[in-house]
Amino acid sequence: MNRSMKWICMLLALVLAFCGATAAATVPEETEARVLPDGVYTVDFLTDSGMFRANEACDRKGTLTVEEGVQTLHVSLQSKKIVNLFLGTAQQAQEPGAQWLEHTVDTVTYSDGFSEEVFGFDVPVASLGEEFDLALIGSKGVWYDHVVSVAHPVPQEGEYTCAVTLSGGSGRASVTSPAVLTSDGKTLTATIVWSSPNYEYMLVDGERYEPIQTEGNSTFQIPVILDEEMAVSASTIAMSQPHLVEYTLQFDSTTLCAK
Repeated sequence: MNRSMKWICMLLALVLAFCGATAAATVPEETEARVLPDGVYTVDFLTDSGMFRANEACDRKGTLTVEEGVQTLHVSLQSKKIVNLFLGTAQQAQEPGAQWLEHTVDTVTYSDGFSEEVFGFDVPVASLGEEFDLALIGSKGVWYDHVVSVAHPVPQEGEYTCAVTLSGGSGRASVTSPAVLTSDGKTLTATIVWSSPNYEYMLVDGERYEPIQTEGNSTFQIPVILDEEMAVSASTIAMSQPHLVEYTLQFDSTTLCAK
């Protein structure tokens, strides 16, 4: 092999080594499963079809029970037309040895007082807020593919603490974390304590909230949703004129802790 060929081989080896290192560096890491602290939560059951969803008597929601880190959703459906579910695709559901989810018989009561029996299911949930395959088979024996997720948990009635992050504004302001949250079983209210006494009101979804403290740093009670970037505004009088500043709050449900 002459000198020119040796140089070409060396260059090719370097290029292949570099490409291999780059490919290895760009392999995506597995996303860590989002698991709630042990407890019972009301959650949104989000699906890709209006024909497959939680019963309206349950406000289209389900109940998520977490025991020793294992998350199980119980959801009451709209009728008795869906007879089995499968955690996976329709094709996988029809493979030998596939374990189908059996239904329960739930009684639901609507706002007009009418009650009826519907089918419900207990569904394992690996990670909060992540989509997963959930196939179904109806009374006609046909399997259908669906994609669902479980999100926006609200714990049982009581007081909790939860980590909160603040972004936006000049970057100088902060809020106390963890924040205190109060649940009525359906909605959450957070007590937001600012690092300054100069905030005169907050706006959340166009609703104005006044401070609740009489002295010390500005403190507000506002409705919140977990695991979602919440756009809020706060009016500060720290400048020469009152100024409305845009912020984002985010509450991490995995840090919930009963007080």
